[in-house]
Amino acid sequence: MPFMKGREPIRRTLKYLNAGKLVLKDKVRIFSVNYNTYGEHHAGARDFVFWNIPQVQFKNPEVQVLTMKNMTPSPFVRCYFDDGRDMLIDIDSRNKDEIIAHLVQVVGKTREQLDAEARLKESKDNPANFGYGCDRHCICEIPGQIPCPGTVPLPEQMRGKFKFAPK
Repeated sequence: MPFMKGREPIRRTLKYLNAGKLVLKDKVRIFSVNYNTYGEHHAGARDFVFWNIPQVQFKNPEVQVLTMKNMTPSPFVRCYFDDGRDMLIDIDSRNKDEIIAHLVQVVGKTREQLDAEARLKESKDNPANFGYGCDRHCICEIPGQIPCPGTVPLPEQMRGKFKFAPK
């Protein structure tokens, strides 16, 4: 499989990407991580970028995610909001788990918000649905569809009895 090549290909599987814990608030538009590729106090930021940035990008498709390497003496995360404000979050000398926990607490949605959004998403009724508990009982109620075979018989060319019968 071509997607299973490279360093740690597990990062590109759907199961791994869906396991991300950081779902950013709706106001966040840009999420940037500044770190260095050297130095002991940047180790947690490097691990966070390597292991968790793909999950952040997958869980937040409307947010622009930036990583800036070797431009700062200390690692930090900067979040830009849609009203023009920004927030600096210090991640100096923290490991990736501490960084994730802090980001979920500061700029992430709460568990209650995520549960409420999931409920709204699944309860949203699709107008294309039909059957018991939906707006339409049968597809024949939609204009342009064939009427129900119970009320109007189907044309013979659409019935298997006539279509596949030996001649």
